[in-house]
Amino acid sequence: MFSFPTTAAFLVSATLIAAPAFATNVHRSPTSGLTSTHKLSKSKHKATRHARGQQAIEPERVTQIQQALIRENYMTGEANGKWDASTVAAMQKYQADNGWQTKLMPDSRALLKLGLGPDYSAAINAKGSSFAPAPTKSDAPPTLTAGFVAGSGVNQ
Repeated sequence: MFSFPTTAAFLVSATLIAAPAFATNVHRSPTSGLTSTHKLSKSKHKATRHARGQQAIEPERVTQIQQALIRENYMTGEANGKWDASTVAAMQKYQADNGWQTKLMPDSRALLKLGLGPDYSAAINAKGSSFAPAPTKSDAPPTLTAGFVAGSGVNQ
């Protein structure tokens, strides 16, 4: 009747053709097998979202920021301690002029540049320390700078 190679070829072909038909996936919804009394219930309580980060600026801090912006000619008038539209606009312009992102809350770099950075004078380890700026080159003794200049290989 048929030769062995023909029969083998026929069986392989039939297997390859029939395999996808038996391998189909049927997608069922999660409640498809449940009766009306066993349906999945949804929670009645919604999760409460808590806002993260700083939500408002204290009026005393707003006054400091406004005074600094007035000093830098980004605002006019008097500091009123209210984070209003003119203060936001002035801060955004200041940050944009310095190449920083302009967002509603002040950027920490902007506050530092305005001279409103943290005050560490009352810190535990600040007792007896000096927050004076480091001495410039002219203030340092020549014996101190001579070794650094010689070691760097830079001629003065």
